[in-house]
Amino acid sequence: MQLHEYIHFPPAARSWGAELASFHLGAGGQHGARRVCIETARAEHHHLGANRLLQQRYSWRGYRPVSLPGATGAGVSEHLPLTASRDGTVIGTLTVGFDNAGGLNCDASFGQEVQALRAEGQRLCEFTKLAVQAGEASARVLAALFHVAFLAARKLYRVDQVLLEVNPRHVRYYQRVLGAEVLGQARNNARVDAPAVLLALPSTHIRQQLDDAVWPERRPAASRSLYTQAFNRAEESAVVARLTAQLGRLRAGEHAPAFAFRLPEAPSNQALPAA
Repeated sequence: MQLHEYIHFPPAARSWGAELASFHLGAGGQHGARRVCIETARAEHHHLGANRLLQQRYSWRGYRPVSLPGATGAGVSEHLPLTASRDGTVIGTLTVGFDNAGGLNCDASFGQEVQALRAEGQRLCEFTKLAVQAGEASARVLAALFHVAFLAARKLYRVDQVLLEVNPRHVRYYQRVLGAEVLGQARNNARVDAPAVLLALPSTHIRQQLDDAVWPERRPAASRSLYTQAFNRAEESAVVARLTAQLGRLRAGEHAPAFAFRLPEAPSNQALPAA
């Protein structure tokens, strides 16, 4: 994994203190802006809030409802549910499923494709149960959840490939904003009773896109990539440190306090895909 020799970080990103620990949906994080936390969804109130959001967004799209794994430390090595919350209300959720003896959810519809990756020695995970509340900052919330999920998968579990099952209508969106590749054509996903396409994102591709995003001269003109809205390297270090500590406490069956991070303040007009 290559690191740039020198990257300029804004002053607020050089500290792991209070300035780093706030993501504001407002002008420059000033007074009155609303603070957003990114955290694991093990606390009961965030677990319930994430399930409510999943029910709302999945039902609106006509999908069969899904829910998060249990809100305990059990199974933390198999699933890592994450939430984004504002003023105590969950506004986004994403679960990282790690490959294990029971396989991945996507094995049910795309077993042949997934097994072929395993046969190559690829270490796999899947991003599932994604829901983000519609709003002006929905793409920034998605970018934050995606980046934290990637860091957990790559830094803590050394994953080589990230897999996603998405509705065929949304394939072009994830190709455009993440650079995802189609690994399996549309088939029925029995869990949500809807068609799904299997997408793949090599972790090396994600890492390169995140590195390029901090250099304006490397970005395509009018880039709509979610990578340009993600954390910088200094913030990444803090995310990894806090995730490591939080997961250690969860595995020990202890309470893991929430943590929060700021995002770049550049506004976004990138909307999430419609149903």
